[in-house]
Amino acid sequence: MEYRKLGNILDTLPEPLRLAKDGDGISPKDIVGHRAHWIELFRSWYSDGQVGNPVHFPARGYKWNELTRYNADLRRRQAKMSWDDAVALLQVRHDDLLTFLESLSQEDLYDKPMKGGRNAWTTGRWAEAAGPSHYRSAAKYLRQRVKAWRRDRE
Repeated sequence: MEYRKLGNILDTLPEPLRLAKDGDGISPKDIVGHRAHWIELFRSWYSDGQVGNPVHFPARGYKWNELTRYNADLRRRQAKMSWDDAVALLQVRHDDLLTFLESLSQEDLYDKPMKGGRNAWTTGRWAEAAGPSHYRSAAKYLRQRVKAWRRDRE
């Protein structure tokens, strides 16, 4: 449901707004690419934990308190990505997340902490953070950008 809501916004986002940077230098395309990337991060955390490899949160070379730097570095890595490519990547990652979640039982998702997670969060909770929670925050951000864009055009 959260992905569908986000998808409706993505489908109707005014074209001039898609690559327009906000005051922090972030565009709607950046938000979409970010959401796709974090699903991939979650899947790598899960995979690494399952085989006993070290899990790097949020990623190798970064700490949780360095998310601003990590996200800025991600935007640089995704700078040449087009709007259509970002939306397509989000769809691919979302489909992968659904397939992954459907492959696990409720017990696998919610009965114990995710292996390698180093906290009490279950696999299902991590998946919620990487998927639906991120979709909600992206939708909220994009609605605000559209509202401001329309107000500025009046």
